[in-house]
Amino acid sequence: MITDNSKSQQHGRQARQLLRAHRYGALSTLSQKFDGHPFASITPYFTDFDGSLLILISGLAEHTKNIQHDARVSLITHDQHDPQIQTQGRVTVLGNATKVDGRDLTAQRYLRYFPEAARYLEMQDFQFYRIVPQAIRFVGGFGNIHWVKAEGYLLAPYALKQQEEKLLMQANEFLVEMVRRDYLPPIASGEIQLVGVDADGFDIRQNEQIQRLDFPELVTDIQQILPSYRA
Repeated sequence: MITDNSKSQQHGRQARQLLRAHRYGALSTLSQKFDGHPFASITPYFTDFDGSLLILISGLAEHTKNIQHDARVSLITHDQHDPQIQTQGRVTVLGNATKVDGRDLTAQRYLRYFPEAARYLEMQDFQFYRIVPQAIRFVGGFGNIHWVKAEGYLLAPYALKQQEEKLLMQANEFLVEMVRRDYLPPIASGEIQLVGVDADGFDIRQNEQIQRLDFPELVTDIQQILPSYRA
């Protein structure tokens, strides 16, 4: 029997998958200058292991000033490969944005996805903020529209977070296994670069483009797909 909780987790995973597949969205903050009027800006974002969003923003930016005044934000992204604007998938995340203390570990992973951001990180003015979702509006198309609570969306800590760095050093073995399992087409692993792995799937870079590939089910420990892996 499908329970309300399992449905919420299913919709939560669909929302995470869409967010992980894309790299920018419209960030809405509450304007300090204009007495709380909604202020929107286009912002690159990165979906962390648990599903929270990381943004790298300048202290001089209007949206940063707004966040420092009122942490409530929303961010919407959409299926950027689908030309049918009314029926394409989209996700709106409502939450609070808070500054990340210490940015070295965050920056290391962020730069794999946004290498062009290296010049921003040289400026102390740019800092990471984490948007922790409180609620998610998921639209998968006509008739597939849901509100998802944070508990149905956010993931508890899992082993893969600690395993990712070593897994990147064993990328060829991982990619060969992904081909064997039909998660990847049979191409030479040397032609692609593994960028990151999380519970929902993995990202590869090929021809300067990052491609997202989803696992058919949650993978919280790499031994679920690489039994020979040793941490």
